Amino acid sequence: MIQTERALQQVLEWGRSLTGFADEHAVEAVRGGQYILQRIHPSLHDISARTGRDPQDETLTVAFYRELALLFWLDDCNDLGLIAPEQLAAVEQALGQGVPCALPGFEGCAVLRASLAALAYDRRDYAQLLDDTRCYCAALRAGHAQAAGAGRWSYAEYLHNGIDSIAYTNVFCCLSLLWGLDMATMRARPAFRQVLRLISAIGRLQNDLHGRDRDRSAVGADNAAILLLQRYPTMSVVEFLNDELAGHTRMLDRVIAKERFPAPWGPLIEAMAAIRAQYYQTSTSRYRSDAAGGG
Repeated sequence: MIQTERALQQVLEWGRSLTGFADEHAVEAVRGGQYILQRIHPSLHDISARTGRDPQDETLTVAFYRELALLFWLDDCNDLGLIAPEQLAAVEQALGQGVPCALPGFEGCAVLRASLAALAYDRRDYAQLLDDTRCYCAALRAGHAQAAGAGRWSYAEYLHNGIDSIAYTNVFCCLSLLWGLDMATMRARPAFRQVLRLISAIGRLQNDLHGRDRDRSAVGADNAAILLLQRYPTMSVVEFLNDELAGHTRMLDRVIAKERFPAPWGPLIEAMAAIRAQYYQTSTSRYRSDAAGGG
């Protein structure tokens, strides 16, 4: 696999063409991307005879890291106001349609979309990635708006939106696009769609539980723990959310045990389910839960 520093420099070089892009977006993307690829490397190697896609291909790997960095950057554009609202609207339209951004300062959007279109093993994955990006951007906007507004969502509404704003489907679709995981066919299976929703709900709950201390100091933080405490001040929020997390995990385990998903979907889902302990806890900035943590 490409060396960390070399990959990081390539992501940073690309990110310089995005207004508001920070080193942290590249660092966390490379670190998270490496975690995922290392966990599924044996499975990618097993299917490479069919796909012809090398698990260690530098071009594919850097493209994956850049897409992850893009997701981090978009998240902060909403949460931290890195760019003006009209700029964000133009960026979202460009990324969701796969066209150049109408405003200067965001050339990296078109560069990344063009590279993914050219690298796509299955063109259906590229079309789906655009759709997933539109859903992700819409969920970020909705979450930010409700967190800053007077009318608060119910927990059910929050989790429904959080399934899209965690962006796991974007990550899976990008992996499928680059390494031929046949996600377009897999999506036709009801059990696979159920797995996508369950693992995304798990990811949202893990993210919120891990970041609750950091998010307490943020104005209008989009976090289930904060939302529940505001609505029910005497509630044992952490206990409730941990119970919810355990329930979603048991449901996911039952579906996985019943269905036989081809490689690398089993290891990939397992990797994402374990990300709280294996990735969040080792973050140097973005996912630190203490008050000094960045992002």
